[in-house]
Amino acid sequence: MTSNSLSAGAPATRAPMWEPVPVPPQAPAQEGMVDVDGSRLWYWDTAGNGTPVILLHAGTQSAAGWVYQQPVLAAAGYRAIGYSRRGYHRSDPGDVDNPGYGADDLHRLLQHLKLGKVHLVSAAQGGFFAIDYTLAYPENVCSLTVVSSYMGITEADYAAVNARLRPPFFAKLPHDFQELSPSYRAGNPEGLAAWQALEHQAIPGKRVTPKMKQPLTWARLESIEHPTLLMTGDSDLYTPPSLLRMQAQHMPHAEVHIVTEAGHSPYWEQPVVFNQILLGFLAKQR
Repeated sequence: MTSNSLSAGAPATRAPMWEPVPVPPQAPAQEGMVDVDGSRLWYWDTAGNGTPVILLHAGTQSAAGWVYQQPVLAAAGYRAIGYSRRGYHRSDPGDVDNPGYGADDLHRLLQHLKLGKVHLVSAAQGGFFAIDYTLAYPENVCSLTVVSSYMGITEADYAAVNARLRPPFFAKLPHDFQELSPSYRAGNPEGLAAWQALEHQAIPGKRVTPKMKQPLTWARLESIEHPTLLMTGDSDLYTPPSLLRMQAQHMPHAEVHIVTEAGHSPYWEQPVVFNQILLGFLAKQR
């Protein structure tokens, strides 16, 4: 999606401020289920011989929400794979009192598909599990991409920053207000409706949150040596640029990008820019 600048005093009708990008046709993909210790997870897989890219969804979305990335990754020669975590779209919730470990569920998927090393591309809450997996199974990760995620870091200084960012009333706001930028909501009503539809189908019952294998601290984050891409939107209410820079201080080797006119979902709001950045990063790891 692109935006056109208007000169001072120009009529508001001179040029569109928002140019929506239609959802592209999806690449052929296989679908399946994988057993994970009392539950079953739904996944899709474009298959092929390309290096696998595993897509880890946000807390308000599911494996169905990567429609702008699936065909682009496949066309670039990658094997794109998305899966829904426990209780999300088409995945079983299992025992909600024993939700398992997100990293172990992901590892079971890799074993099921007989994958070697993979690229992890994660959004928002998916970043928690991508980081946890990278720490727990470092030998299986080619690279780590974390998009618009406050990462679940447990340090007191970081918790204080996040408390200032999101006071108690924030949790009561509609998810589309929390996660989509004002530019997107104002300029792309069709895209807003499509995002809302995906959000409404993402969690059909009680939300299930798998456990982490370890507390995430700055020291643990600093121990990650894998090629890393950090990204956020300039209007992200969860992970604004200042918070991203705070994260990047503890991952000095990371490539960092801020996407303009995007909120918490830059992969959805600005897919052209997002995909260019992601493909450029992945190409460097070949």
